[in-house]
Order: sequence, then C-alpha cells, then structure tokens
Amino acid sequence: MAYDIEKSDEQWRAELTPAEYAVLRRAGTEPAFTGEYTDTTAEGVYACRACGAELFTSATKFASHCGWPSFFDPKDSDAVELVEDRSHGMVRTEVRCRRCGSHLGHVFAGEGYPTPTDQRYCINSVSLRLTPTGGDDPA
Repeated sequence: MAYDIEKSDEQWRAELTPAEYAVLRRAGTEPAFTGEYTDTTAEGVYACRACGAELFTSATKFASHCGWPSFFDPKDSDAVELVEDRSHGMVRTEVRCRRCGSHLGHVFAGEGYPTPTDQRYCINSVSLRLTPTGGDDPA
C-alpha cells in the first residue's frame, strides 16, 4: 500500500530512537508493563509517534491489564490499517498507522471485555504520543 508519508529506511532510523524504530518500522513489541502509557488515565489524543496522525483518544482507552495500552476503537475508522499477520506461528490482525504504515500493535476480538466493540487494540506505548486535553495524570 502507498502511504501519504513515505521515507527511506535511513530517514526513519535518523528520526526515531532505536526503540521506536524497532517497533514502528520493524514490527517489534515493547516488553509488557514497561510502556509510558500502559496505565495512563490522562484525557487526550494518542497520535502516531512516527508521523503525528491522530489514532486513538482517551475516551476509548480502557484498563485491560494486558501490559500494553488498550483501546476499543480508533479515533476514526480510517486512522488505522488492519493487516493479517501470520508471524510467530499464529494468525493475528496487525494494526498500522494508515498515514505512514508504522506498526502500532494488534487488535483482538471476542475476549469478553465490557466495551462497546468487543475489541482490544493492544498498542505499544512507544508507537504513540499523547497530547493531553485536560486534567492531571498521576500515572
């Protein structure tokens, strides 16, 4: 797929930290319970750390206790791209930023969380940047 933002591998490496690059551009995963936004409760918008596209809002974030920030729906239906992922001997659905193609995490359905969509967008903190809209966040 062609993305609105296309950069060479060298450009991404220069712009992102090694941890950001490993997750966003190489579909890595940050260790569970280590991410900056795992337990964050601040109100705001979560944007792609690579390109700034608005992806999720705090209104759809919920405590799944899985080790990564979880959302039950993207900010807009066209904010993310869903791609079949057959790596690691399983079939999952990868979540990418639709604007730049960066890896964000995976989405799972039917896990029984009490959310309106019955989906859990399990997203790496290092893939996101939160812009707070109000309130304090002690986490």
